Amino acid sequence: MKADRVILGDGPKCVFSTDPEVTGINNNVLVVGGSGSGKTMSVSEPFLLETHERSIIATVTKRRIVNKYGPLLQKRGYEVWDLDFVHPERGNIAYDPLDFINSYQDITFVARNIVLANPKKENSTADPYWDEAATSLFAAIITYVLISRDRATFWDVLEMLDHLTFEESCGQIRTNYDRKFDLLEEKDPSNFAVSNWKSFKRLPIKTASCVFGTLNTTVDSVFTPELRKMFRMKRKVDFEKLASARTALFVTSSPVNPSLNCFINMFYAHSFKQLFEFGEEQTDGMLPVPVHLLADDFATGCPVPMMQEYISIFREKRISVTLLIQSESQLTSLYGSDAATTIINNCDSYVFLGSNDLSTARNISERANKPLEDILYMKIGDQILFRRGSKPLMGKRYNILENEIYRKITRQYERHIAAEKEQERRKGA
Repeated sequence: MKADRVILGDGPKCVFSTDPEVTGINNNVLVVGGSGSGKTMSVSEPFLLETHERSIIATVTKRRIVNKYGPLLQKRGYEVWDLDFVHPERGNIAYDPLDFINSYQDITFVARNIVLANPKKENSTADPYWDEAATSLFAAIITYVLISRDRATFWDVLEMLDHLTFEESCGQIRTNYDRKFDLLEEKDPSNFAVSNWKSFKRLPIKTASCVFGTLNTTVDSVFTPELRKMFRMKRKVDFEKLASARTALFVTSSPVNPSLNCFINMFYAHSFKQLFEFGEEQTDGMLPVPVHLLADDFATGCPVPMMQEYISIFREKRISVTLLIQSESQLTSLYGSDAATTIINNCDSYVFLGSNDLSTARNISERANKPLEDILYMKIGDQILFRRGSKPLMGKRYNILENEIYRKITRQYERHIAAEKEQERRKGA
């Protein structure tokens, strides 16, 4: 099977095959560079230009990337999926976490990750009891919706939560959903929804109000009116299809809404889980088509659940990642020292584009055997490339402006934008 190339710098020494049998190393790439260091133009966009054979999941914050490279990949025979978490109506596909629930453990996973999505919790010293209780309440609602509806969506879950009301009566909580859960209990007293619901019902009214407030605050911050529309879309992401035929899935995230990033990271976790399970079902234990995740601003929002475990075993399933971050410290603050080290160590290619972070510079200085000041004061446009089994390569970052295909699609994109503006001008005239 043919393999794509990867361009990690200027010159032929920085162009590599993605066939692990040829290189002997994995295809995971870590790109570290401060804001404005050129991560997108020197790594992300060349990656898309060199995509011919493998399926990809590309996270972007700029719609320009989708609009420029989507048509290019379509011409190459790719099916292009546009998953827009910011304005779902601009996309052509949706993601619903309920589609990937196969156990009660999955329900708890979804409930907990949404409850913890509020970015204000990152430095909070609040008692974790509130989050645990909110997770239990959310799990009860999710489970009830899954049991009671044939084609349940997350829209149904949010609607049920929106309409939940409760009050104190004779020292106990009474809600508008009591009858629904009573009927479930009559059929199965040990029902997962019932047990979680009873945990909420036993709370004092003031405590219950705080728990409900904890859940509601996070849900409102994550699930904007625009995002809620996604759950009513008919076409949903199919990871088995993505891993069976060449597919490009563009995922548009928000650079200013960290709560949304946490929901997207849950999408990543579901992606890895589904791809792993599909790979396990194959005769050779590998995906029919390799899948590569290109993750811009990877160390923002909140951590991808189990990322350090997943990246350790990506290669055996033909999964790989390119992670773009601003500094190693950014990764450490999000995942913790041990998990961040595991993620870094499992990237056999490491591109350093310069950073003002002292901790990162010290690590690079030691790895490259260069004075610390040489690392801290690297010229703009310079880079250091580390590949497992090779000495560090000092050089220049890739200049995409010299790429003929890039110049061609840029001209096409600019003509398209100009035509759209002219059309808008005529409408307004």
